[in-house]
Amino acid sequence: MRAIAFDLDNTLWDVEPVLARAEAHLSAWLQEHCPRIAQTLSPQDMRRARELLAQREPHNAHDVTYLRIAALAAHARELGYEECIAQQAFEVFLSARNQVQLHADVAPALARLACRYRLASLSNGNADLRCIGLDQVFTVSLNARQIGAAKPHRRCFERLAAELGLSAHQILYVGDDALLDVTAARAAGCGTAWMNRRALEWPGTLAPADLVVSDCAQLADALAA
Repeated sequence: MRAIAFDLDNTLWDVEPVLARAEAHLSAWLQEHCPRIAQTLSPQDMRRARELLAQREPHNAHDVTYLRIAALAAHARELGYEECIAQQAFEVFLSARNQVQLHADVAPALARLACRYRLASLSNGNADLRCIGLDQVFTVSLNARQIGAAKPHRRCFERLAAELGLSAHQILYVGDDALLDVTAARAAGCGTAWMNRRALEWPGTLAPADLVVSDCAQLADALAA
């Protein structure tokens, strides 16, 4: 094993409170600057609009940034605002979306692991590692928007291996999702580690991961880092 690649959301931080706070920031901004949108559409309505857009445009379904901006532009147009407010609104959301709280084990364990392995990240989300302060930790950082496909698509892991200049079997992929992370990475030829922070039961219908860990410190211990 020469490299370790990580999923981000719910692997290095809990994403649900982050997204809830970001949606609240967006709603407050819309209420102030585009009140007809805030008063007409709930966050659930806007989520459903993004889902429908992804269904109409399957070639863009992997790109959560595009879906948000395009859906916001449509809401603006339909309710009498300039479409350019969509980008402004998205920046408000994204700023809050990048205010994550790393699990306490993450930074020390990544420092340990970096002494023995190249580190990378591969995510379906749109977290900005520069804003979060992790951009210098990973030699390669990829997301679905850059790749043009989302996990579990094999292309994601092939691109990861190509960017690292390694064969898939030389990479250990670490993530919290049994299907999107573990099963998909295994199908692409990578080693796998399930980050089970929530003490969940592994799905009985799926082959287990090569490693099961509860946090990054346990991962570093298992890899003798």
